[in-house]
Amino acid sequence: MILFSGYPIVNPKKEISKFTVNDLSGNQYKFSDLISDPHIRARWEKVRKYFFLRESTYDMTNRCNIKCDGCYYYEGDKQFAIENKDVDAWRNLMKAEKARGITYVVLAGAEPSLVPELNAVCFEEFSLGCIATNGLKKIDLSVGFKIHISVWGNDETSLRIRNAKHMLLKQIENYQDDPRAVFVYTFVKNNTVEVNEITQILADNNCKITFNVFSAPVGYTGDLKHTIKSLLRTREIMLDLIERYPQNVLFSPYNVMAHTHTYGLHELFSCSYPRQNPSTAIGLGRSFRQYRTDLSWDRSVACCVPDTDCVDCRHYASGSAVVTARLHRHANNPETFQSWLDYVDTYLAVWVMGYEKEPNLMNKLIAPPGHEII
Repeated sequence: MILFSGYPIVNPKKEISKFTVNDLSGNQYKFSDLISDPHIRARWEKVRKYFFLRESTYDMTNRCNIKCDGCYYYEGDKQFAIENKDVDAWRNLMKAEKARGITYVVLAGAEPSLVPELNAVCFEEFSLGCIATNGLKKIDLSVGFKIHISVWGNDETSLRIRNAKHMLLKQIENYQDDPRAVFVYTFVKNNTVEVNEITQILADNNCKITFNVFSAPVGYTGDLKHTIKSLLRTREIMLDLIERYPQNVLFSPYNVMAHTHTYGLHELFSCSYPRQNPSTAIGLGRSFRQYRTDLSWDRSVACCVPDTDCVDCRHYASGSAVVTARLHRHANNPETFQSWLDYVDTYLAVWVMGYEKEPNLMNKLIAPPGHEII
């Protein structure tokens, strides 16, 4: 779920001046040309400091305090793993992860707020990380990871698909004015209009919001799955909200393009996670693991959101590694490179404590390399 796990092609210290690429019209650009503008170079220098990030993810518990339609956790075998509640076992795992080069941990679950003692021990061993939560139970301030709070619509929608009353109000009560908190609005087929109301409420409460696009679990046949029409509607609304709420919405036009394209992330960028990547030589294929609650992991199914239908994958979490690892593809002309910088800048702001998003460099849609805007 986090950045640069694919090991960027360009060595920022040695190869900038030598790196030359062609755009589709045959024009050649040296990498030094792409960063010749001081503003662009400053953005590059800002984001490349985080090339050291290497992530793995951890299911903290198989329990949850709500039951959502389309939940990824309760698909596949991982939900049946026996919980290891031993704090020392988790501490040893974190130490081992650090020793093999992991620098960023993503704590998920079912619902990690239900195991505060395990969250605490992970933070004791790692300074960088994120916790994915439904936000109904506050995670102690002593755990200084980013907190991603899932929002799937207004109160009526939350009651219907998440079986929770007054959910947004409870989430805001727990995380208002909390610098760790980012509210993650997941667009499903029929909740696109509701996001206007939700974003206004969050902005009024000085909260940050980013966007996710529902990606169907394997075999899912429910009513949340997107159509081409709903993806285009989602695209229009995202672009409008970026413009209307620049202080609150952590997103860019290239994020919009990547996550609402007719094609999923794997088709557009080639997924780097082990489930779709047989190589163990470099990047995510070598470093990424997805641990279950019994502290086991299975490379054959390892990805940032296991049991997602890969063809339909548009997860914000997947993109944070899949798109950002494709620097070489995006350094073919100034517009695609600046769009990539916006994408990276956005996700650092979403995932890394203390990182502040800059204004977007590109304010129009740019097609992913090798594709059209569809």
